[in-house]
Amino acid sequence: MTGLICGHLADVEQVTPDSQDSCPECVALGDTWVHLRECQTCGHVGCCDSSKNKHATAHYGATGHPLIRSYEPGEGWWWCYEDEVVFEVEGVPPERPR
Repeated sequence: MTGLICGHLADVEQVTPDSQDSCPECVALGDTWVHLRECQTCGHVGCCDSSKNKHATAHYGATGHPLIRSYEPGEGWWWCYEDEVVFEVEGVPPERPR
């Protein structure tokens, strides 16, 4: 997947995920998730919009942090909520395997 690069990419810094293999909010609720997404502002890991709770999008709504990245092994795409664009970043390898 490629697309236009959003204007928020310049604000991204190295983040440390707050979970290695789960959506902490789903775990706390005793729920499951489909896929994981990592906030590129603070490292929050949340479940995707195909998941019941949509915690990644809820995190954006609560914080305004615009960029997420797929947190699935081998996937390298990013999404900007504000610009509604999906893209890959040249030179950035797919998400690290856990």
